[in-house]
Amino acid sequence: MNSIRVVLVDDHRMVLEGLRVLLQPLAEVEVVSTCTTAAECYTAVARLQPDVVLLDINLPDQNGVAVCQQLTETYPKLKVIALTTLNEKSYVTRMMQHGAAGYVLKNASPEELLEAMRRVQAGKKYFSEEVQELLLQPAPATPQLPLLTRREKEILALIADGLTSQEIADRLFLSVLTVETHRRNILTKFGVSNTASLIKLAAQQQLL
Repeated sequence: MNSIRVVLVDDHRMVLEGLRVLLQPLAEVEVVSTCTTAAECYTAVARLQPDVVLLDINLPDQNGVAVCQQLTETYPKLKVIALTTLNEKSYVTRMMQHGAAGYVLKNASPEELLEAMRRVQAGKKYFSEEVQELLLQPAPATPQLPLLTRREKEILALIADGLTSQEIADRLFLSVLTVETHRRNILTKFGVSNTASLIKLAAQQQLL
């Protein structure tokens, strides 16, 4: 059986050495190069034509997402696996959109790394268990716009214009007490406790 030829890319030498030591006992894996920058990675891949690149996302000279995209576009048969501490859905999504075949966290065992490389070599995707759970989490619900009465909308607009409760009362021929009641109701509907937060949120939701 041909061994899986691997290039390791991480900005920390100690991490690279640790990975090399972890993978060394695996007969199926041959670490052909270690790189600390994107530039080194491009050179190594061009020269050695590996099967897999284990790629950290944080690199000193270029973002790992961009590196992944360039590698997979230049070498369509190359499999890139993100190997990172970043367990965030946005990073996983961006790496996969830019050509990554897998996403593995740095707490992975040598056996898991081998399984990941086997899987991507077979044309499949591989995610660490924690990453799978992250991807299965439902997307946050789109916030509902607060339902305001016509009067509340009028008062909200005047609050945004910087008018005081007394000035709003004079403008709308209401009592100050009535205006204050409307103001409290509006704050409650938006789930905020002060005027600055109210105006910011109302502007974000294009109500102003």
